[in-house]
Amino acid sequence: MTRGGETRPDGDGRGAPIDFDRLETIAERLATDDRFVQIEREPEFAPDRLVCTYDDRFYPSTVRTARLDIAWYENGDFSIHYHEDHDAGTFDHRWDRHPSDHNAREHVHPGPDAPTPGDDTAHPDDWRDVLSEALAEIERRQRAFWTA
Repeated sequence: MTRGGETRPDGDGRGAPIDFDRLETIAERLATDDRFVQIEREPEFAPDRLVCTYDDRFYPSTVRTARLDIAWYENGDFSIHYHEDHDAGTFDHRWDRHPSDHNAREHVHPGPDAPTPGDDTAHPDDWRDVLSEALAEIERRQRAFWTA
């Protein structure tokens, strides 16, 4: 549902309205997940997103912070951006479904630097499956910190 007819004039959704109801549902779901220490709805720096900060116990001390930024649009498009701040740089990985001049509608910008163009792929139709796949991939990355 839009708020006051708000739409995003450009960017990931290519004008599609932000799906605030979907973001609220995701926020409620992730708020019960002990992986996250903070869930911010529409923060000032990203008013069209849900920003979820990971608990630092999942990371070695060289990782200062890690977060997941989620944008969802009423046409089913989305952008899920995983970001880590390290002592010596950053790590970024993004899962996207939106029109693109550089990739197919469904694509991934893989870590460590989420390059453009990314890799064309197919995401599940159901938003819950999309989110589960992204969270599982992040969990594999977190586990790799401790087994490498």
